[in-house]
Amino acid sequence: PAWLRRLCGHLLSERLLRPGGVQAVVRGVLEGTEGEWGALGGAGAEAAALDWKKCDAVGKILAACPQQCLSLQDYYRLVCPQILDLLHIQDKVAARQFQRVATTTLLTMAREQPQLAERHLLQPLLAPLRRCSEG
Repeated sequence: PAWLRRLCGHLLSERLLRPGGVQAVVRGVLEGTEGEWGALGGAGAEAAALDWKKCDAVGKILAACPQQCLSLQDYYRLVCPQILDLLHIQDKVAARQFQRVATTTLLTMAREQPQLAERHLLQPLLAPLRRCSEG
């Protein structure tokens, strides 16, 4: 029902906009898959990590600014640093998933809102390379 979709969207939006919210949402969505991987063993874990469809779906959800957000600019300002943080996960199996989610989100945002993506994703992502090339 529509009321349930609105309520879920509102709750998801609230969570994403909190510090650490993006990682919590991604972990929550992918958590069921991680538990299954443990039971499958090493080869199964690798195969499951390559199941990009779920990661792509999560990335596309993150790229979409919720209706409840005050502005698109505020959404990018609050969420993009959290998306970049997904690139620094230490656990190898989880890192693949988080990197895939971050990549899909970044590419989708860059296509849909190139100026905001450049300011809030690409410039911070490339800043270390720029510093190295200047020195």
